[in-house]
Amino acid sequence: MKRIALLMACLSLSACDQGHPPPTSNTGAAPTLPKPDPQNIPTIRVNSVAAWADGASPTAPAGFAVTRYAEKLEHPRWLYRLPNGDVLVAEAAPPLAQMNSLEGIVEHWVDTKNGSAPPSANRITLLRDADGDGRPETRSVFLSGLDQNFGMLLLDGWFYVANTGSVVRYPYKDGETAIAEKGEKILDLPVGHHWTRNLIASPDGRKIYVTVGSGSNIADKGDIEKRRADILEIDPDGKNERVLASGLRNPNGLGYEPRTGALWTVVNERDMLGDDLVPDYLTRVKDGAFYGWPWSYWGRHVDDRVQPQNPAMVAKAITPDYALGAHVAALGLAFYTADAFPAHYRGGAFIGEHGSWNRAMMTGYKVVYVPFADGRPAGAPEDFLTGFLPDVQSGVAHGRPVGVALDAKGALLVADDVGNIVWRIAPKS
Repeated sequence: MKRIALLMACLSLSACDQGHPPPTSNTGAAPTLPKPDPQNIPTIRVNSVAAWADGASPTAPAGFAVTRYAEKLEHPRWLYRLPNGDVLVAEAAPPLAQMNSLEGIVEHWVDTKNGSAPPSANRITLLRDADGDGRPETRSVFLSGLDQNFGMLLLDGWFYVANTGSVVRYPYKDGETAIAEKGEKILDLPVGHHWTRNLIASPDGRKIYVTVGSGSNIADKGDIEKRRADILEIDPDGKNERVLASGLRNPNGLGYEPRTGALWTVVNERDMLGDDLVPDYLTRVKDGAFYGWPWSYWGRHVDDRVQPQNPAMVAKAITPDYALGAHVAALGLAFYTADAFPAHYRGGAFIGEHGSWNRAMMTGYKVVYVPFADGRPAGAPEDFLTGFLPDVQSGVAHGRPVGVALDAKGALLVADDVGNIVWRIAPKS
């Protein structure tokens, strides 16, 4: 209770900011990592929310138009496009009752508009743009009664949903605007802090990969961390579970790099080592690889706070491919595989950065683009969609980007879970 009281006191301030400097250069394949600055209580900088004004929107580069694809949603978190072009929006939020740490409580507070959001909608909304003009004519409840739903997948006539504590599948018929049949639970998952679960199928459709974030900041692999901080692999019926990759504190977005076909993910790293540690990252998912959490970060940088130490596991840790910056909260990931955007964007990765809650100088709150060449990141991250946090000093945010996806015309869709809007970014005609 003392920790929560301290948190509430800090939240009552406009900022827990003591003049900390802006971010260091901790992005790219070879980031500059400062010395760790361990904290007993995290730096807490919680934004307040000012709704987007009528007609207002985030800012994209010159030559692009930003429009409201859908609005008046309830915490739109993730996006999925069906083969017929329909766009599905997962609407869900974390309940305070499920948070089991100070960190979890703060993240809930930020995720849900300073704690004032309604209960989780627990549904999927379908948006249909039948004439392809960039404005959906049909909006319907595709599925309801879910449980903090996030990831979605269509595979071989089954529609899969990743709830926070399970993977459920439903029979699906092409073109239907709602699923009425009862689902079949194929997998139980651990619940708690880091509630989002994402799904993607292997290219041959024989396996499904499931992301499960950690239950803590830096706990050892005890009961709280069983089957967590992993990407799991299962058969389409939920059987034959195994760990595809481990030591990933909170993996979310998944995507296949179009040139090589390699699976990539974005990962949220640990907290309370200072403003500029540890960078969130984008990395290839290698079968059987261990990425360090909790014993080390960015390869073999040992986290001395984790006891007991485990040198054998640190020796196995591999370095991620590409740092995105500390505390940006990278969640969404979509490789650009269409041809509507200029050639510069083709084959690269768009990443939704939900934004920091635990850094004196707030960071993230934007969609960035990472160019790729020969199947690897090739250059610094580029701001693509900004304006969600127009004033870093005041901390007043209009929205927070999460999931990113391409629509049938090759436009980029962005789920804004605080603005309750799905944005559409397309080249100006």
